[in-house]
Amino acid sequence: MDSKLLTLSPRGYLKFWPHGEQGGKMEKLLLCFLAFLSLSSAFSAIDMSKKAFVFPKESDDSFVRLISQQKQPLKAFTVCLYVYSDLPRGYSIFSYNTRAQDNEILLFKEKTGEYSVSVGGTDIIFKYPGNSAPLHLCITWESVSGIVELWVDGKPMVRKSLKRGYSVGWEANIVLGQEQDSFGGGFSKEQCLVGDIGDVNMWDFVLSPGEIRSVYSGESFSPNVLSWRELAYEVYGGVFIKPQLWP
Repeated sequence: MDSKLLTLSPRGYLKFWPHGEQGGKMEKLLLCFLAFLSLSSAFSAIDMSKKAFVFPKESDDSFVRLISQQKQPLKAFTVCLYVYSDLPRGYSIFSYNTRAQDNEILLFKEKTGEYSVSVGGTDIIFKYPGNSAPLHLCITWESVSGIVELWVDGKPMVRKSLKRGYSVGWEANIVLGQEQDSFGGGFSKEQCLVGDIGDVNMWDFVLSPGEIRSVYSGESFSPNVLSWRELAYEVYGGVFIKPQLWP
């Protein structure tokens, strides 16, 4: 008996194709279709409400890559998220790199009480005498003034300034839990996060003080670069999705 290839006709009927030139073409089409479905599934958006990414131990290969909707350079941005860790050393929280520039955007916890915010490879330090409880962090920046802000649990730190007139590149690799020392890699165990990250949202504009306080209270304000309620992501290594530990 000749071997045959089983497919669906345009009307939805089962159809058999004998192997040969026509069968070979159909096999190739079917494989391409399955590959397309696989890619579509990999990047489909998922509602992550009330969930968190958990990084339970030190590693140089555990991270989450986020797929953004950004299609043009950024003249301003706001990034908000929750982070929970009791590490005594420094660690990366949010790393946004382009091929042209390392640390286009970086939120990094330095020693206790200090957070580093980088734009275009230039960083500035904010002091925060906080603790290891789950913290809600927001960073904002605008090109026109260079003003950068750090908000912790709905409260602003003193405003600072860096990279006035700069544009943040948009073809980015966005990573949670590791700092990129190269585009999409160059990870170090000494800079990784051990803890939880959740409620990650990003806008291509600066939220107002009232809006940031509302985001801290649970509102979303339709994030248009990254949305926790419609998140496309890839998980690598020992990262797990668990219920969030904050309200």
